[in-house]
Amino acid sequence: MQNSDSSEVLPYSEQHYFSSYDHFGIHEEMLKDETRTLSYRNAIYQNSHMFRGKVVLDVGCGTGILSMFAARAGAKHVIGVDMSSIIDMAKKLVERNGLSDKITLLKGKMEEVVLPFDKVDIIISEWMGYFLLYESMLDTVLVARDKYLADGGLIFPDKATIHIAGIEDGEYKEEKIGFWSDVYGFDFSPIQEVVLAEPLVDTVDMKAVVTDPCQVLELDLYTVQKTDLEFTQTFELQARRNDFVHAVIAWFDIEFSKCHKPIRFSTGPHARYTHWKQTVFYLRETLTMKVGEKITGTLVNKPNKQNPRDLDIHIAYEFSPEDEPARAAAEQCDYRMC
Repeated sequence: MQNSDSSEVLPYSEQHYFSSYDHFGIHEEMLKDETRTLSYRNAIYQNSHMFRGKVVLDVGCGTGILSMFAARAGAKHVIGVDMSSIIDMAKKLVERNGLSDKITLLKGKMEEVVLPFDKVDIIISEWMGYFLLYESMLDTVLVARDKYLADGGLIFPDKATIHIAGIEDGEYKEEKIGFWSDVYGFDFSPIQEVVLAEPLVDTVDMKAVVTDPCQVLELDLYTVQKTDLEFTQTFELQARRNDFVHAVIAWFDIEFSKCHKPIRFSTGPHARYTHWKQTVFYLRETLTMKVGEKITGTLVNKPNKQNPRDLDIHIAYEFSPEDEPARAAAEQCDYRMC
């Protein structure tokens, strides 16, 4: 069993990932994200009949809020697992709220801890990262599923999708990228390529969305395998109006489909704010589109070889308007989320 006295030395990337969750600021941001936290609470409380008398595993339990929701919903016992030192505070919070007899918290990697039960009836986890998969804990949830989930067991949430769309964002693109063309009278344009390769996590106004959305990934947590998280998907983005397209944005939707009444939330620009915001991929060329015209392309996502928690994302597209061939464009863009 892993414990706080473990002498294991983690690779730097994993040390950085887990230590980032030691800071209370990130937990404050997540807890104050009402779309996120209330969706989980509603999924558990409104389905207490599913939790009553059951053994529940909370993967990446953080402050223990999901574990406490499950215990309050009537779970027989809840096991929370987390690698970061926030679990030490979680133990105090569980005790303060009189739930120590219902919740066991273990510090360690899901792959290495030993649970007090051979099987669990329900797995709950808030595993999602930016772009759904960046620094996400989905790999760990799949390990827990394959090792501990009983036949017929439940996963909360159990479905996720990624969507993309084209946006007009000329003013901000100029501020962020055009800035490097003239920095106090000096040409810093080589930095532009570096900046373009770094996706931006930010809130996008729905009014900036120029195209219809397109789904590029669908995950069912009961069946998905780790290899499925490295994917290639074609897409088609059709313009809703005459406008420019400066970037492609991505967001994800989450569903608790096994609830008596399914509960869903979205991190898209059309939905309430979440701390995940949207992910913006700036294009090198500005596209001039007319209503009904289409951008077709391919999105490739895979873990970075040096640091698997980072993502390498490749977007290739073609834009070929029939009436004005001069506006045609084709481009291949490589990005790294790190």
